[in-house]
Amino acid sequence: MQINSNYSMNGVPYENRRRPNDIPQFSTERAKQENKNINPYMEDTDFNKKAFDMIGPNAPQDVKDAWMEAAKEVNANGLGIKKNGMLSHISQMMIQRLNNQMKGEGNVDNIDILGNTTESAIQATKQALYNLDHPLEYVPKSIEVQRACMKEREFYVAFLERLEKL
Repeated sequence: MQINSNYSMNGVPYENRRRPNDIPQFSTERAKQENKNINPYMEDTDFNKKAFDMIGPNAPQDVKDAWMEAAKEVNANGLGIKKNGMLSHISQMMIQRLNNQMKGEGNVDNIDILGNTTESAIQATKQALYNLDHPLEYVPKSIEVQRACMKEREFYVAFLERLEKL
């Protein structure tokens, strides 16, 4: 038997396995379109508001306004929820929320971390900022997560500044 250079080892001609014009190409346009299609039903959802509602359902309107202003300024929120509804990383407020949930405190969907006063929101934000700056143990993080943590810290500082002015 003669081996022809036109055939692979399993006997399928190379031309049939991959056509020259059928090579997958990376396209930023396509990636953006696919990113938009992740959840088309939530296109108009304000995830900054949704994030706030998850941790501060009983907080005063002033605290909510401070949260929304800080989120708009920093382009991030305290739960790490991106504009498409996906988490960028596990934020410190998310950890506080999960800890309260594990203890059985509050409603499963709305764990009240910020409390019902400006002072309680300040304390929760200071705690999140402290925990972010003083981790219990070092865990290696990707560059993307490190950037998300920097944005998270920037959000906490902006939110705290607004809360302290109230």
